[in-house]
Amino acid sequence: MNARRRSFVLALPATLVFVAFSLVPLLAVLLAVLRYATWRWSGTSDPVPVGTANLVRLLGDDALWRSLGTTVAFAALALPTFLVLSLVIALAIEGVRFERAIKALLFAPGLVTVGGSAIAWYLLYNPDFGLVPELTGLALPWTSQPWAALAYVVGFTLWQQTGYGVLVASASLRGIPLEVKEAARVDGAREGEVRRLIVLPMLRPTLLFLTVVGTVFSLQSYTAVYLLTRGGPFGSTSVLGYFLYETAFERFDLGYGAAITLFVLVLTLAIAFAQARLLDRRHAAGSAP
Repeated sequence: MNARRRSFVLALPATLVFVAFSLVPLLAVLLAVLRYATWRWSGTSDPVPVGTANLVRLLGDDALWRSLGTTVAFAALALPTFLVLSLVIALAIEGVRFERAIKALLFAPGLVTVGGSAIAWYLLYNPDFGLVPELTGLALPWTSQPWAALAYVVGFTLWQQTGYGVLVASASLRGIPLEVKEAARVDGAREGEVRRLIVLPMLRPTLLFLTVVGTVFSLQSYTAVYLLTRGGPFGSTSVLGYFLYETAFERFDLGYGAAITLFVLVLTLAIAFAQARLLDRRHAAGSAP
């Protein structure tokens, strides 16, 4: 048996498990969503076929586009901050004495259930009776001011996800050969120049991965909004995920909710693909002689 056939045989069990328990259910759900998107259906009455009416409705739904704008604002705040914090913290703790302990503390919020974390943040930062405003006198008016509510949800998301980004960036830093950095230092490069001219370019694949992951987090930021602000105040935190939930399960418009699901799916895939192509081109241009 040649090496190629042996590799195929060894990979076959894992491939079959992936197809049976991941790919087939995913395709089944996608087909069901496509079917529901052609119905006018409340979930309790008989579905009425409407063809592409729900998809056409997307184009003229002002609430949907406001929700998309809120999602873009959320991503514009959360994604760059997530990338910068992940890289800066990973570089700052590289090689320090308690590096593992610091990573464990940073990653710990991601291990706590989102529900428990949201309750803790609500009790800590509520401007009316929260522990932090009571002790410090500083209160973020996230229950009444739209800008504060959006900042509050962004802060909660970063608190939960930054530890993961730090772990990914730190693992990539360990993959950079020490000989390359030492050679630059011997040639007279300062530490800042080593990080800017050698380390950061070699972290481009990691930046690509974290950018795509951060974008997906931004587009699927339903849970934090649902638990903390319920889209308020005045709809200022009604991101696409929450608007989808509100449409399908509070207004009982499941057919239109399925159409919104398709919109979010296509948007997520398009953005992730565009980011991958853009960063890949930059990487190719940077590595060209």
